[in-house]
Amino acid sequence: MRPTISIQTEALLFDMDGVLIDSTPAVARVWTKWALAHGFDPAETVRRAQGRPSITTIRELLPDSDHPRENAKVERSEIEDLEGVVPLPGTLELLSHLPSERWAIVTSSTRPLAEVRLRAAGLPRPALILTSSDVTYGKPHPEPYRKAADSLGFPSAHCVVIEDAPAGIKAGKGAGSRVIAFPTTVPVPELQQAAPDWIVENCRAITLESVNGQMRFRLEELPWSVPSRQAGMEE
Repeated sequence: MRPTISIQTEALLFDMDGVLIDSTPAVARVWTKWALAHGFDPAETVRRAQGRPSITTIRELLPDSDHPRENAKVERSEIEDLEGVVPLPGTLELLSHLPSERWAIVTSSTRPLAEVRLRAAGLPRPALILTSSDVTYGKPHPEPYRKAADSLGFPSAHCVVIEDAPAGIKAGKGAGSRVIAFPTTVPVPELQQAAPDWIVENCRAITLESVNGQMRFRLEELPWSVPSRQAGMEE
């Protein structure tokens, strides 16, 4: 039986890819093709691209290129490749129980790509969708999560971030939020290095118990994960 704990929060801030929807195969296909075209190692390129704005990876690997042009090509390829883009287990059930003003999507995708993938996956829409098009600094910088919390009207320290990549975990922690991590994209040891507060399998391991001012959730932690905790923040 998996250990369970109860937490309270004002709002949930979800990453999109690898948290709400399974786009990993599509992301891998697009970045593998791009890497081979430019002479880079595909596996390393895909790893770099996870959880960050695509233009960040392009700038690192092609410092002298036309970055907006290259980024537009990658975005176009990702928009066109929707094969296998579906909700991850438990996503639809969890989101259907959340008040729309108490959760947000905070993604490193551009707005056009985020809109296409959300439609393809058939997900409900929150009050706020914040994309890389809406910030100056992308993950792992804390700006995306700070801005999302502020836009919802809550202190970021009173929000819980849900992520699947070290860059996103670092962004959430940098914003002062507690972070739940899913091992959907990288292995548990790599997630642990980024120091999330909890590691659970997916949205199916998060159950909304009540909404009374704050929202109360029950988490089913993975038995082999021992993430760090912020003392006094859980019951």
